[in-house]
Amino acid sequence: MISPEDASLRGWLRRGAPVGASAVVWAELLCGPLTAREAELARLVVGEPVPLRGDDAALAASLYNATGRRRGALADCMVAAAAIRSEAELATANEADFARFVPLGLRLVPAEPVRPAGSHRRK
Repeated sequence: MISPEDASLRGWLRRGAPVGASAVVWAELLCGPLTAREAELARLVVGEPVPLRGDDAALAASLYNATGRRRGALADCMVAAAAIRSEAELATANEADFARFVPLGLRLVPAEPVRPAGSHRRK
């Protein structure tokens, strides 16, 4: 069975949606665990990582200060800042980590759940 994140990515690619990753996200991915082949395949999908610029750093600091200066949250602030500056939607399975940035301009796209064939959404 494939993960919800994998299913979402495959769906976006089938629809021709643009897919990319910031340099911060790319560094997190390379921390693994993943094989060299998996890293190569990921690079083919996302292309060259979007660099973190000086204005991204300033926005990340602003996001950090505006959302409570949480320990360990600076990387999330940098990811959110790059997405906001790029006017990109941020796809994540960690909605709780990024929801606090939505009122500050982040467009968040949660991973789409995978439903077995024949199953129905509960109301």
